[in-house]
Order: sequence, then structure tokens, then C-alpha cells
Amino acid sequence: MKLLDELALALGDGLITDRDVTEGYRHDQAIWAAGGWPIAVARPSSTEEVQALSRWATRHHVALVPRGAGTGVAGGATAVNGCVVVSFERMNRILAIDEASMIAVVQPGVVNGDLKAATRERGLWYPPDPSSYAVSTIGGNVATNAGGLCCVKYGVTADYVLGLEAVLADGTVVRTGGRSRKDVAGYDLTRLLVGSEGTLAMITEITLRLRRRPRPPTTLVATFGSLEASGRAVAEIVRSVDASLLEIMDRTAVRAVEGYRRLELDIDAAAMLIAQSDAAGSDELIRMQAACEGAGGTVVAVTEDEGEGQLLLTARRLALTAVERLGTVLVDDVAVPLPRLPEMFRRIDAIAARSETTVATVAHAGDGNLHPLVVFDRSDPAAEARAVATFEAVMAEALELGGTITGEHGVGTLKRGFLERQLGPAALALHHRIKDAFDPAGILNPGKVIAPRGGAGPGGA
Repeated sequence: MKLLDELALALGDGLITDRDVTEGYRHDQAIWAAGGWPIAVARPSSTEEVQALSRWATRHHVALVPRGAGTGVAGGATAVNGCVVVSFERMNRILAIDEASMIAVVQPGVVNGDLKAATRERGLWYPPDPSSYAVSTIGGNVATNAGGLCCVKYGVTADYVLGLEAVLADGTVVRTGGRSRKDVAGYDLTRLLVGSEGTLAMITEITLRLRRRPRPPTTLVATFGSLEASGRAVAEIVRSVDASLLEIMDRTAVRAVEGYRRLELDIDAAAMLIAQSDAAGSDELIRMQAACEGAGGTVVAVTEDEGEGQLLLTARRLALTAVERLGTVLVDDVAVPLPRLPEMFRRIDAIAARSETTVATVAHAGDGNLHPLVVFDRSDPAAEARAVATFEAVMAEALELGGTITGEHGVGTLKRGFLERQLGPAALALHHRIKDAFDPAGILNPGKVIAPRGGAGPGGA
């Protein structure tokens, strides 16, 4: 294809057109976001190559779909027909770790876990830790503003991004923010780009704030006779202490994990709460224990052994993998105000019973972020329809309780239809105007977050 010959001159062996290879770049982990067929996969190795790619795409009106490791579950990295998927796997260098300034500068393809390991060697710490931290990339984390298990105390990705280098659709390079921890010069373009899911610009360099490594945490585990009771315990803990981790698994999730890997978990409890404190002294643990007991905890145990604590966290991190053995899983992601957490648990149970659909719920409970895992038999059309209805009903209930349709996974394509319900028409129209300002031709990740206006958007030749 003559069109691609021109692009190959700029990218060399960074351009893939083999259909068998491009198959692996068509979609992320969102099972309902069916991927279109790209005409090529571009793997740039520098900002200059990203610029050349953008200019080529603008000239020929070809859509570009940026991609990290493909671990997303909202369809944010799903290809559209005729597009070029832009994989940042070659831009995977840690450019600097500045111990004096406590910052790191990285390319978007750096794996979250690799950055953690590199900073740990310097006595520093990069906190955001999505469940996919061992394989997901910093660029993908920035694109979705990923959270993770420790965000209840230490925040999400946006809280650590000090500056960005990004390439606009026309090839213009912009730099936002910098290395200063405080910077209010002009509009906060850094925050705008974080969480934009590749729809406004392609991020090519990221400056991140680091922290000192915290002390080894003490871990508490408590079981409850109901999810609502565990939610009440979380609400009281958050009011009284700064726990460094607060995670909940319901009975279905616990049983799935125990069936997958024997960890001697209590499979009869309705809910298991895992909490940690990395504060010095025992006062936080005393208050956390009291909150769990006051909410009706059936068993409350504490361990200062770091290995035992990590074993409990392994149970939480294995939840999705274990539940996937029960059937096809549709991962939901909603968040509600903390006082409404017990009620949201109750409503999820009611939705599951009403729709006759298995739902295993895990939650970053300390900030009200729930992940109901909807399980079904994909070979059964009726079961699939009930699963879709369950997925949508969970979002509707979260909105009714004053929450959001996504706490950390992003909108992608799966939740785009619910975005206006949350934002309202005026805010959605503003989203379109922002998109037009950054990407007037609509070539960057079209169809994600907001629907294209006036048609399906650009494709290929």
C-alpha cells in the first residue's frame, strides 16, 4: 500500500502490517468492545517518530489508536477499522531518577512494576499500584488515571504526575508542568491530559513525583456476616484513621480465590476486609479493630508479619484471575461516596438476585471504589443479555447514590453511553469543544470517551 510505504520511511521496522501480528493489537481486555481491523501497528521509538506518525495521519486523515500494554477493561485501546494502532512498547526507558528532587522521568512504555523496583533500589517509592502493576505501563496508567490498592492513603496516578511531554494530532509537541511540585502557571493541562484515554494527545514522556518508602505495614483481616456490615466498618475506619489500604472481597470472590489457590480463607463469611496501617505505633490498629468489632466483625485478626500481609494481598490481587475460572467476566468499576458504600453493596446483591446473574464484588473500599465482576456463560445468549443488564444496572445505581460510572478504569467505549447521564448535556458539550481544540480532525482514538460528532470518524485509506 503506497500510503504505508510513506509511513515506513519514517518508522522503518517499527511498522507492522502482517495481519496475524496485528490481530494481537486489536483490542484490550474489554470483551464487549469488539476490535476493528487496523491497517498497521506503529511502534515508535522516539518523540520524533511519534511526530512523524501524527503528521502522516493528519495529512491522510487516518485514525490513531494509542495503546499501552492492553490491560484496560473499558475498551479504551480498541482498534477501529482502517486505523493505525500506536504501541509504545519500544518507548520503555526510565530516563532519570532524581533522588534530590524525588522525581522520575519515564517514557510511556515503562512497566509500573519496573519503575517500582528501580525506585526501591534508591530508597524511594512510586505508590500507584493497579492490580495489573506487574504488566501495565505508566503511559496506560496515565491515560486512565489508574488507582490501585494503596490509593486510599496515597492517591491515584494524577497525584504523582508533575509534567508531561505530548504530541498533538498535527505533530506539535507540547510540554505541560515540569519538575516543580507547585506550579499554577496557566491552565492545568497536565491534569487535563491525565485520564483523557489518548483522545487529546499522545503522551511521550512523563515526570513523576516519588515518595520515601513507608515503613512495613501491619495488616488486619476481618470477616463479616454481610457486605453491608463490612461497609460500615470501612466508613468508621476512614473517619478515625489514615489506613494505607482498605480492601473488601465478597463471599463469591473469596471462594473463587480459595478454589484457585489454597490460602485457608474463610469461605463461609459474607465478606472479608483486608486493611493495613503503615503508621508508627499501634493506635491506628486499635481503632481499626474497634471499628470492625463495632460493625459486627465475626473474626478480627492482626499480623505484623510482612509475609503474611503480602499473602493476604495476593488473595485480593488474584480475585479477577480466580473469578474468570467461573465463566466469562465483565468487569464493572463504579464509585460512591463513602457513607453510601453499605447501601451500594446491598443494591449490587439485589441486582444480582433479580437478574439471576453471579456477581463477585471486590472493592478499594477505602475510597468507595467497587469492582463488581459479572460472571456468565458466553455461549448462552440469554445469560449474556442478563449480564449486560446487570453491568448497566450497577452503573445506574451508583449514579443514583451520587457516585460515578467509573472510578479508575475509564470510560472507553463500554461506558460511553452512560457518560451524558452523569455529566449532563452542557458538560458533555464542553468535552466536545475541548476535543475539537486538541484534535480538530478527530483522528486520536475516535469513539472513545465521547461519541464522534457527525459520523463514525476517520479510518484508513
